[in-house]
Amino acid sequence: MPESSNDVWAATVNGKPKIGAVARRTRRTTLRDIDLFSEMTGDFNPLHYDAELAAGSVFGRVIVQGGVTSGILNAVVAEDLPGPGTVFLQVSWRFVQAVGVGEEITGEVEVIGVRDDKPICQLKTKVVNAQGEDCLTGEATVYVAALRSAAEQKRSAVA
Repeated sequence: MPESSNDVWAATVNGKPKIGAVARRTRRTTLRDIDLFSEMTGDFNPLHYDAELAAGSVFGRVIVQGGVTSGILNAVVAEDLPGPGTVFLQVSWRFVQAVGVGEEITGEVEVIGVRDDKPICQLKTKVVNAQGEDCLTGEATVYVAALRSAAEQKRSAVA
């Protein structure tokens, strides 16, 4: 049992996040994103490949898979906030607007809750396009695993 409530965060890479902390990442979607996602998941929906069909759809163009849109949030939480060792426990996302190929998107997370007894955070999440329009909105609960080098693990095992 930890000596104090902050000890559960002591072994995490970035320490205990602060409520209100925000992190963002921006990238431009590509046809390669669609190809890689399709290869990985088997999602070959013609809305992602058939320009003629997609042009006649409600979207009016080829769109990237929702997993490509939400994927930027994986990078934000795993690399920036809360940072390395973070994994999703639960997500509640609403896909508000489709994202087309070649669109710039920005994923953003904001810490809205932090537990003292476990390294778990509640995040407000969103993805916006270059015009600032919401493409995805929602919340996520994440767990932040302690990441220690092999040398650190050996030292603690001996102690």
